[in-house]
Amino acid sequence: MYPPPQQKRRRGLAPFIIAVILAGALIVGLRTLIGGGGGDDPGGGGAGIAQKRACGDDGIVLTIAASSEKAELLRGMANGYNGHRVDGRCVDVVVNSKASGGAMQALARGWDERQDGPRPDVWTPASAGWVALLRQRTEGGDRATPVAADNPTLAESPLVIAMPKPMAQALGWPAKKVGWSEILDLANDPKGWAKYGHPEWGAFRLGKTNPNFSTSGLNATVGAYFAATGLSGDLTEKDVSSAKTRDFVRGVERSIVHYGDTTLTFLSNLQHADDEGTAMSYISAVTVEEKSVWDYNQGNPTGDPKTLGEHAKPKVPLVAIYPKEGTLFSDHPYAVLSWADAARKAAAADFLKYLQAPERQREFEKYAFRTFDGKPGDLITAANGLDPKQPSTTLGAPTPQVLDRILKSWSELRKPANVLMVMDVSGSMGAEVPGTGRTKLDLAKQAAVNALPQFGPNDRVGLWMFSLKQDGDKDYRELVPMDRNTGSRLKDRIEGLIPNGGTGLYDTTLASYRYVMAHRSGDAINAVVFLTDGKNEDNNSISLDDLVPDLRTEAGEDGVRVFTIAYGADADLGTLKKISQTTDAAAYDSRKPGSIDQVFTAVISNF
Repeated sequence: MYPPPQQKRRRGLAPFIIAVILAGALIVGLRTLIGGGGGDDPGGGGAGIAQKRACGDDGIVLTIAASSEKAELLRGMANGYNGHRVDGRCVDVVVNSKASGGAMQALARGWDERQDGPRPDVWTPASAGWVALLRQRTEGGDRATPVAADNPTLAESPLVIAMPKPMAQALGWPAKKVGWSEILDLANDPKGWAKYGHPEWGAFRLGKTNPNFSTSGLNATVGAYFAATGLSGDLTEKDVSSAKTRDFVRGVERSIVHYGDTTLTFLSNLQHADDEGTAMSYISAVTVEEKSVWDYNQGNPTGDPKTLGEHAKPKVPLVAIYPKEGTLFSDHPYAVLSWADAARKAAAADFLKYLQAPERQREFEKYAFRTFDGKPGDLITAANGLDPKQPSTTLGAPTPQVLDRILKSWSELRKPANVLMVMDVSGSMGAEVPGTGRTKLDLAKQAAVNALPQFGPNDRVGLWMFSLKQDGDKDYRELVPMDRNTGSRLKDRIEGLIPNGGTGLYDTTLASYRYVMAHRSGDAINAVVFLTDGKNEDNNSISLDDLVPDLRTEAGEDGVRVFTIAYGADADLGTLKKISQTTDAAAYDSRKPGSIDQVFTAVISNF
């Protein structure tokens, strides 16, 4: 009925290494609200295309955890498959969105459905590198490795440096081959785009996602080390640790605008900036899968099939630069997990045949994926900013041991952050969350404490609480000043928070923004993390119409980003989205009970 499954072309761990320096995948379940949904979702679950069940209680349910840039597409395909019979039994496939890095961590520690969502029978991350990392994390431990070393491929997409077309042309594209040497020189040049005759574009601005969560961030970090050494393979721990390599990587990291949990933070903000006519001053480059360039150029940065066509195409399109030093493919492996029983393994094999059949491969091609055997489809064209003849050079793969060393080194070399955490302690935070036996504030405190280890020794972190009249007429009170090595004090102060009073949202937002502005550093990411479960209740405060202009900076100027968390069903999501959009940050939706821990982790991954 279907062609037999084919094993992926052997490239070692090639899909895992990307000679690119920025960005991430997308977010669906823990939705970054500045643009919708999308790629590597730090949380799980999945709003989007409804899953259609065709079987009764005696059927087989095959649960799949998929990286989110393809989760919606797979859901649609699953709906077409459901009701299929395997060995005489009806099969329903359910696809859940789960970030590649988040799924790897969940599998490594032992999947907990209360925290991680439904336990999958099949895992399909964006890159085989996550499979290699999982095997390394679990081999020799208490739990058996739940995945095989080699797994079939569903589709492919090379990673590229996405740039606004006029900027790429200023670098000499497409006639001139552009690589990381040009990118790094421009990023480190104090003259910025004036070097290429465009002072109006300001400094060169890079975007990069957190390699602990995002496939692109992980691969991009590895790619930076390859670019630093000039190697195309056989990277060693000695290479990673050399002073020359560390200086190169540190230079790349210092040019980052801010880290993100997903590429969607950048692409959705870029779309918003394009709508406002300021796309050229928001970001200069971000690395994404080739398909994401096409998605953005269709006005659909989420890559969600159901939203295609809802937004106009951008005024300033992106183009894909395939680095001359080399790049790699995301190969989207299909890994059947060891705990799946015989019936689910048979169903998984049958669904794989269905996905690799020509009809479904053409569906992948309709959204700018290449086929599972690497063939570019009709959308991979110069008219779409893409090149079917590229990439001409691919890179070799580091060993898992070298990979681990790279991740540890990144935590030492990444750009530091100045972050003020602002926690709502209004009376409504004392409400119990159904089914948990704990209050909203209890869960928020736990989430904040759990996220603290993401901060490094060079980060400066402070804490405010707010409700109404916390300090005289001020709705906020400083608990820990923004400084280095505040971890233990932050933990103690967070754990001591108690709910009381109303919600002084607007005055606190402006005061926290101005506080970080007054303490900002040009060598750091400057931001506010603002959590609230309500709407402004201070009748004597500044209005929203007056607040928003005070949060704006001049185009091209680095300001303070306000990352907001809408916590609980009564949170003023629209207002928080507007605040984050104004500051080129992201708004996060934690209105679903029990999601706050995952959301808080996603927010802190921006730093």
